[in-house]
Amino acid sequence: MFDLLTEHQLAACIGLLGGVLLGLAARLGRFCTLGAIEDLLYGGSSLRMRMWGVAIGVSVTSSFALIGLDLIDAGQSFYLSIRWMPAASILGGLMFGYGMALSGNCGYGAIARLGGGDLRSFVIVLVMGVSTYVVLAGPLAPLRNQFFAQQDVTTEIPPGLAHYAAAWSGLPVAAIGTGAGLLILLASLANAELRADRQALFWSAAVGLAVTSGWAGTTYVNAEGFDALPVVSHSFSAPLGETILWTMTGGLRPLSFAVGSIAGVWTGAFLGSLIKGHFRWEACEDPRELRRQIIGAAIMGAGAVTAMGCTVGQGLSAFSLLAVSAPVTMLAIFAGAAIGLRQLIEGFRPAE
Repeated sequence: MFDLLTEHQLAACIGLLGGVLLGLAARLGRFCTLGAIEDLLYGGSSLRMRMWGVAIGVSVTSSFALIGLDLIDAGQSFYLSIRWMPAASILGGLMFGYGMALSGNCGYGAIARLGGGDLRSFVIVLVMGVSTYVVLAGPLAPLRNQFFAQQDVTTEIPPGLAHYAAAWSGLPVAAIGTGAGLLILLASLANAELRADRQALFWSAAVGLAVTSGWAGTTYVNAEGFDALPVVSHSFSAPLGETILWTMTGGLRPLSFAVGSIAGVWTGAFLGSLIKGHFRWEACEDPRELRRQIIGAAIMGAGAVTAMGCTVGQGLSAFSLLAVSAPVTMLAIFAGAAIGLRQLIEGFRPAE
């Protein structure tokens, strides 16, 4: 494989293939974080939230099955090699969820909408990408490092639920993780409406497998290559900023999994919108709406860096390895989104 592609190109291709699946799932399967939360809180439907459960269950089960076969090196992943900071997960998750509600999309959803011709999402993508790098490596980086410095794990046990359970019980990590994934999957499938919707099931499973493919593919590149590229999977916060930088300075920066992933989601969403006949150019006609989306995207970017991941980064990629940060961050994102939706839909009027 390395005779045809460089390590960076291969990593980008792996991200591209998984990203196409994620983009198709967003357009054809209506897989969306904010949509799932809004349906649950205001639409009286838990279908799309359970789709997330299926995606998480499939990703956890398949990831730990491959960990047991030594095809995924979970210990090198960002989520299990960086010390977990509960305050960062909670604060960053609340910020991300609130910003997501204001802007009307998370980073993943904005790229998917952009693939369908929504130019409002282009603004969200740009602002969120810049915001992540302002906090990650720009003017606000010293402030983030002062309060939430990311430090390598120094203990023998990585910050993962399956790893803690394995240390306590003596059972293999892979067996515990696979069992947990199956339980999540079965709990999600307890809903008859979801079981009857084959399209929802298919695209939920595709999302979970896309996440696992990222771990497996980059583990292979890391093990067989010479550049020691990181073991990663899909996320749509800092990779947005990385993709913007690569677009501007492609000759100076190598391709990466992140760039391939972003391009893949856009490509998949574009194809999906053509298949459904939904592609159309849209722009923002209300300055107040545009202002709200810009502010929300900026808050999202800062929150994602603080929490070390977004709805996909923490909600799927980190969750697929049962990182301790994943459920805490996702609960905080849900709470932040609920506050933002309440503000937009009902306002903060006291109950009468």
